[in-house]
Amino acid sequence: MGTSVLKQPRQKELFGQPIGLYILFLTEMWERFSYYGMRALLVLYMTTQTIGDNRGAGLGWTNQEALALYGWYTMLVYVMSIPGGMIADKLIGQKKAVLIGAIILCLGHGVLVLTDIWAFYTGLGLVILGVGLLKPNISTMVGGLYKEGDIRRDKGFSIFYIGINLGSLLATMTVGLVVAEWGWHAGFGLAGIVMVLGLINYVAGQKYLKEVGNYIPNNNDENDVSYGKLYSKLFKSPKQLLFACVLLAASIIGWYFMDWGYGMLFIFLTAIASLLMMIYKELETQVFKDRFLVLLLSFIMVIIFWGAFEQAGGLMNLYTETNTNRMLFGWEVPTVMFQSLNAGFIILFATLVASIWAKRKLKGKEASSLFKMALGIIIMGFGFLFMVFAAMEFEKSGTSSMTWLVLAYLFHTIGELCISPVALSFITKLAPVKYASLMMGVYFAATGLGNKVAGIIGESASEFGELTIFLGIVIFTVIIGVLFIIILKPLKRLTHGAEETERVLKNEEAEGFELADN
Repeated sequence: MGTSVLKQPRQKELFGQPIGLYILFLTEMWERFSYYGMRALLVLYMTTQTIGDNRGAGLGWTNQEALALYGWYTMLVYVMSIPGGMIADKLIGQKKAVLIGAIILCLGHGVLVLTDIWAFYTGLGLVILGVGLLKPNISTMVGGLYKEGDIRRDKGFSIFYIGINLGSLLATMTVGLVVAEWGWHAGFGLAGIVMVLGLINYVAGQKYLKEVGNYIPNNNDENDVSYGKLYSKLFKSPKQLLFACVLLAASIIGWYFMDWGYGMLFIFLTAIASLLMMIYKELETQVFKDRFLVLLLSFIMVIIFWGAFEQAGGLMNLYTETNTNRMLFGWEVPTVMFQSLNAGFIILFATLVASIWAKRKLKGKEASSLFKMALGIIIMGFGFLFMVFAAMEFEKSGTSSMTWLVLAYLFHTIGELCISPVALSFITKLAPVKYASLMMGVYFAATGLGNKVAGIIGESASEFGELTIFLGIVIFTVIIGVLFIIILKPLKRLTHGAEETERVLKNEEAEGFELADN
């Protein structure tokens, strides 16, 4: 078989990675600071009495009202990644989508500084829209920094992932202090200030992103992204139309028996499922179809993982508050500080975990993305085993050691590093190029659904007890992870070698960017 050589201009690098990675790293870091900083305040602000305290007046809502809005808000932030991806794919490209999203986020946080109730709702709406545009497209741009077969891709996403968690860590360490000193709206304002820093960084670093995320109008109807045409073809495809009608009927029933919010969500998901069906049908070759199918199956692992992992902000947080002995050298550790363990562990271990996987790949050992994701679910599941031990200790003595929590968060973090940055990279490898941003949006929507599942699971603890829930999560996640490992070989065959070409660039190749494809 012959060899084709692709020569490209030398790409500027820093520590073996494209400089553009660090521009996107800092942009995402400040965006995540603004998001997690505001998220940390949201429920507390809504439930604080209107007369206020030293932090200022809140909205005076009940816990149920606040948690209901919080749940829908956190889901919509991720679900809006789907239309955000569509807009980038079809209209403006990822680069402009990230820019516009960052501007909208700055406006949203700025509005939240105001004390009127209309400003509260408007600010939340703008934040949802801004994150929906920025989040999926900046991740797609990271993938665009690397050519097919570049083994640096996974490590690059791990570095990018550090930026996400560094922003989260900085937010949880500083926003609360600002609120305690100057009030709620100063905290919202701080989130806006750091988002402005992210916007400035992104604009200033455009010279390192010239070849990434550009929108190129396609006048070739065969390759053009037209969601309207895809939906129109749905009515000419009896099997797909029947399936869509069944989903729509289920959505209407859900609307009737639950509430309008769930009904709207189900209808939206029906529309997305129908679109994905038509994309699959319209893909040109069986290779593309098979890869698309594997990508959709991998999203099942994403939903399950986050459905368990996000207990950290719900059930585990409540358990920490009420059932854990938090005394350390005579000082009671605040419950919220345990939320920083995950971000701190990620910063410590992200590059180490990525390096371990890279070395396994070079030695010819199993290191496919699907294997990493399945193993990540299992490792995260074993983290809940420590929560089982904590619950058993509590039942015996009326309290439990914080050591169990630290170990649980450690295992959850290692599991997260095996699935979350890997899934981002996996999408950029398998998704059809013209639907790349859409599929990144679907991934974040799956993450949002996982958040909703986490809430449902957490609520059931009041009926079944923490011990039962923690043990159930261990059993279910391990079973799912093992099942995916069992079917790993057929799933890898369906990827048609999308990851098998990855290798380390030789020094002479790095000099001239001569990439050979045998």
